[in-house]
Amino acid sequence: MNRNPLRSFARSAHAPSRIAHPVTVHLRRMYVDCRHGQLHVHTAFPSSGGFDELTPLVCIHPAPGSGRVFRGLIAELGRERSAYALDLPGYGESDAPDSPPTVADYAAACVDFLDSLRLRQVDVLGYQGGSQVAAELALARPEQVRRVVLLGMPAFDAGDREQYAARPWPLPLRDDGTQLAEEWARLRRTRGVLATASSLGRELGESLRAGERAGWGAAAMAAYAAGERLPLLRRPTLLLRSRDEFAEMTARAEGWLPEVRRAELSGHTAAVLESDPAEIAGLVKDFLDI
Repeated sequence: MNRNPLRSFARSAHAPSRIAHPVTVHLRRMYVDCRHGQLHVHTAFPSSGGFDELTPLVCIHPAPGSGRVFRGLIAELGRERSAYALDLPGYGESDAPDSPPTVADYAAACVDFLDSLRLRQVDVLGYQGGSQVAAELALARPEQVRRVVLLGMPAFDAGDREQYAARPWPLPLRDDGTQLAEEWARLRRTRGVLATASSLGRELGESLRAGERAGWGAAAMAAYAAGERLPLLRRPTLLLRSRDEFAEMTARAEGWLPEVRRAELSGHTAAVLESDPAEIAGLVKDFLDI
């Protein structure tokens, strides 16, 4: 049913023809309320007025970090749909919770976002640790989440948790700042040769901004029971696997997802959203537009 009578009139035989203008993407920022205070959101939407938009997309980042990591991606996808890249509570410019959250707690804040904007249906994209939150959001609101994209999926087993416990990251703050060189080396190692110095600097800056809360998201990610939760995800799911530090875990997670299709990003490392957002946007668009 056409829900816009003005559009119907414009298409009638008596209406004058209109020249189609090229669609541009509006990149904006906004705040919405959530249980922890205010949630900061990066947004993208087409200039076409919204009449022909596809299902909105919600993007969830890994921690430490912020929704800014999706700016290139939502600029691509925002030509046809509204896209929202959230700063999770305690990261970016969002207010922080009072105590360390679980993955389900982060997902609950995302539920608050859906309710604040009264979004009836969305697609969800998670990146690395944000993929766990995306999965939990889909489990919490199965009637609202239509499709799920997971760009890397940390799926820790007992051995992985033991390794993380022995050397958690990001490193805690030190009075003399000596952790900075170690964190820079870790980022350079895990992000790969495609990561630029400026992107590494932004990521390190996001961690410093979070302060003592910087490690809360990583601790929640390591504790997440992926083997128990992912088999419950009954939504069409696209699993994108890059050559990052979670590549083996992502392959492990594939066997736990009931309705999954996988795409290999063999030429990319963890810097994939910076190195080629257009390629990722194409894969995401093809999956969401089925």
